[in-house]
Amino acid sequence: MGLYLSHPSSLEHDTGAHPENSSRVRAIEARLDEAGWPGLSRIEAPAATREQLTRVHTPAHIDAIEELSARGGGMIDVDTIASAGSFEAALHAAGGAVNAVERLLGGEDSFAFCGLRPPGHHAETSRAMGFCLFNNVAVAARQASEGGGVERVLVLDWDVHHGNGTEAIFAESDEVLYSSIHQWPLYPGTGPAEYTGTGAGEGFTVNLPVPPGAGTEEFLALVQHVVAPIARDFLPGLLAISAGYDAHRRDPLAECSVDTEGFADMAASMRGLAAELDVPVLVCLEGGYAPDALAEAVLATIEALEGDREPAEAAAELAGPYAERHRDRWPALAT
Repeated sequence: MGLYLSHPSSLEHDTGAHPENSSRVRAIEARLDEAGWPGLSRIEAPAATREQLTRVHTPAHIDAIEELSARGGGMIDVDTIASAGSFEAALHAAGGAVNAVERLLGGEDSFAFCGLRPPGHHAETSRAMGFCLFNNVAVAARQASEGGGVERVLVLDWDVHHGNGTEAIFAESDEVLYSSIHQWPLYPGTGPAEYTGTGAGEGFTVNLPVPPGAGTEEFLALVQHVVAPIARDFLPGLLAISAGYDAHRRDPLAECSVDTEGFADMAASMRGLAAELDVPVLVCLEGGYAPDALAEAVLATIEALEGDREPAEAAAELAGPYAERHRDRWPALAT
């Protein structure tokens, strides 16, 4: 069984005609309802505590989001908007991810999907941006390490946009390995392959930029032939996925061409890796702006995580140049 975490406040983060709007969650849950919520227990996400948030964000940043919402909201930047309900929604989006980690590490379930918004991977320590207010997956990773006793967490980000916030938060850490598959060039302009972290975290950022037009074969090859071997060396106690679905071929905000089956195969590959390492999988919703395609891909992800799907095997040579860059740090890439 798996968990699906949600909260009504996700629908109260009112962004109007913005691409990141409540129709995304409505479409996902309508599709899951049609499918009978396969293998899922539904959990209402609690709000994150201030202590949990300040493991990642400055008190001034938290206060600024709260105060803006209390004033009725407004534009944070040209891409990012808040409304009267946004602070509450952001608290539950982060809190749901934290609660999912607590439940997973308690041995209750093998995976959790957080169907919550706003998304999080662009949010930096002291800055909201890119539709994101708090960095949900980062707050969850810190909960695992500081509250759950997990020594290492691997975050795979398959959103088509680079998760600059998650990268920056963990850039100096060797406890959280951040790997991102993202279109390059594209917003926010970060995530070059050459950047691998800094200080103690050097080598623990694995950026895998792909060109416009990259699709299922390329994404799946990078999951299977770069991320998975690195995980076998890194030995995380939790696999976390920043699951954006805007690399879908029908998404309007980018130019990649992953199909629904591709997302299912990536999820099945991560399920197999998790079983091999005997660790749970946390999934946090990030992007995805074609509601029908988003809903299809989320259902496919969940069915792959709770089922026995055998993923297609992608060609290793597609990942070769990426693996070569990281082979000195991660010996499993040489096998």
